[in-house]
Amino acid sequence: MQLNLPLNSFLFYLLLFSSSVLYYTHAYYVEAKRAPIHINERTAWYLSNQNWVEKSQLLLTGLVFLLLLLMLNGLQPHFSKINPFSWIILIIFISFGLGYYKNLYPKWGNWGLRGNGLIKPLIIGLVWAGMVSFSPVLFYDLSFPGTNQSLERLTWLLLIKNWIFISILSMLFDFKDYANDANQQLKTWVVKFGIRKTLFWIILPLSISSMTAYWLFALEQSFNLHRIIFNSIPYALLITVCLLMYQRKSILYYLAIIDGLMLAKAICGIIGMY
Repeated sequence: MQLNLPLNSFLFYLLLFSSSVLYYTHAYYVEAKRAPIHINERTAWYLSNQNWVEKSQLLLTGLVFLLLLLMLNGLQPHFSKINPFSWIILIIFISFGLGYYKNLYPKWGNWGLRGNGLIKPLIIGLVWAGMVSFSPVLFYDLSFPGTNQSLERLTWLLLIKNWIFISILSMLFDFKDYANDANQQLKTWVVKFGIRKTLFWIILPLSISSMTAYWLFALEQSFNLHRIIFNSIPYALLITVCLLMYQRKSILYYLAIIDGLMLAKAICGIIGMY
C-alpha cells in the first residue's frame, strides 16, 4: 500500500502464513520431544497432541510445496531478470530465520542465534521485516519483469522502519520471560540491564528516535498531515506501552497489546494512504 504497488496473488500470502505456522510448530515440537527440564503448558500440549501435530505438519509441508509450484509456474524465465543482489538479500533473511533456533536441526548441536539474548530481538525484527517488507516486493518484481522495486530507496526505508519497530516489540516481549531467561542464563536486554534501564535507557529512546526519524523523512517527502498523523499513532501507542511496562503484566497483555501493535501499525499505515 505505502509503495503504491498492487497486492500479490492470494497464494503468496497463504504461502507466507503456512510456512510460518510450519516453522514455529516444528521448532516447538522438537523442543517438546527433547525431554526439557522445565515442562511448561505449551510443552505439555505438544507432548499430549503428538499425533495431531505430526499429521498437521505433513499437511502443511505438502501445502507449502504445492503453493510454491503454483506460484512459480510460468515465472521461471523471469528469474534471470531479477537483480542478483535481491536474491542474495532474500537468502540472507531466510538464513537468519532458519538459524534462529538452536534445537531446530539435530546435527546443529547447541548453536542458534536465539542463544544470544542481545541480538535475539534484532534477528526477529530483521526476519519479520524481510518477509513482510521485502519478499512481497521481490515477488512483485518477479511477476512483472523489468521492474526493480525491491532495491528502491523507499522499499528499504520502510524495511528499516519495520525492523526497528518489531525489534523494540521483541525487546518488550522478553519482559514476560524475565525470570525464566535469568535462570537459564540467557542474557536478554532486560536480564542484563534490568527492567528500568532497559525501558528508559534503551527502548524509550529508540522509540522516540524512530518516530523522529519518520517525521524528518515525512517532511522531506512532503507527506500530507493526515498521513503523518496516522503513521505516528503506532509510535505513540508504543511509547505509551513502554511507560506501562514497569509493572508486571499477564501473558494475555503481552500477546494482545504488544503483538497487537503490529496489526495497529499496519492498519494505521493503510488508513494513512487514503
